Amino acid sequence: MAFIKLYRNKLEENYHFLDDIFKSRNIDWGVVSKLLCGNTIYLKEVIALGVTEIHDSRVSNLRKIKEINPDIQTVYIKPPAQRSIPEIVQYADVSFNTEIYTIKLLSEEAKKQNKTHKIIIMIEMGDLREGVMGEELISFYGEIIQLPNIEIRGIGTNLNCLSGVMPTQDKLIQLSLYKQLIEAKFNITIPWVSGGTSVAVPLILKNARPMAVNHFRIGEALFFGKDLFTGETIEGMHNDVFKLFTEIIEITEKPDTPTGELGENVAGNAFSMDDSTDYGATSLRAILDVGLLDMQPQYLEAEDEDISIVDASSDMLVIDISNSNKKYKIGDLVSFKVRYMGALYLLNSDYIEKTIG
Repeated sequence: MAFIKLYRNKLEENYHFLDDIFKSRNIDWGVVSKLLCGNTIYLKEVIALGVTEIHDSRVSNLRKIKEINPDIQTVYIKPPAQRSIPEIVQYADVSFNTEIYTIKLLSEEAKKQNKTHKIIIMIEMGDLREGVMGEELISFYGEIIQLPNIEIRGIGTNLNCLSGVMPTQDKLIQLSLYKQLIEAKFNITIPWVSGGTSVAVPLILKNARPMAVNHFRIGEALFFGKDLFTGETIEGMHNDVFKLFTEIIEITEKPDTPTGELGENVAGNAFSMDDSTDYGATSLRAILDVGLLDMQPQYLEAEDEDISIVDASSDMLVIDISNSNKKYKIGDLVSFKVRYMGALYLLNSDYIEKTIG
């Protein structure tokens, strides 16, 4: 059975690297845990780091977090669906919002549960996912500021997740100006200005963040140490907190070219041949016990650099081991580093065992 392993020491080192950066700049931050897909083993590892705030986009995951540690501040990081509002008020201390009608429903439900529910108003700043349009923000704020059992914790924005718009210094200055406008108009103080996700970490490292932007939601940088501007690993961080381990279930020298009438495979791909095709070529192929039910090959990177991925079917991954200096045999484990989306597929699969290293 294939398994994914979380390396505790590497996670701890990444966490403390980020925590030191944020604390030294008086920034609040929370861990985005949606990558973990509610896995209790891994949630406990994250909570054991000393985390005080966790963000997730699934209320079922927030419920698990509250069951592990009720004192964790939980944040629901997408606009609530109306059918989920009772559970969101019960298990999320804070939620991201963009609709007046939904906030009124949250107010009513919070009153029923005798709670004060905190909200972040998300502002559209170019990425075209969730957010109140800037020209409507003041009137929007005015309609919700007096709602019972609702505390407006702050404003925020989301960048880079849909259209790839990057969080530049100018974007964050614009977000800071919205804070100033609201505070001047309503004579209030906004505690949080939530400036984005892991993609903003390079700006913070360069001290290019406006001081008013004082809150961030961090997932990918914690688990993969990645600078999302350059694609490189941030110096001082680990990019291999997670690894996938798969077992070899067949090794055979086979032709490189399939024989027979060709159509699309299960993934909708078709093998192509042209004048350069070497019909007599062969390669030493190994089959691994993981497939498209569990992962997407483009998000895997074999630790043995002389291995190449051929293709995958629903349950098996085929690799070419012809150029490897290792003498693989049946039952050997082949390990892969995984990118963010690769880990997401694996962690969401019930067929992949989750372990700690």
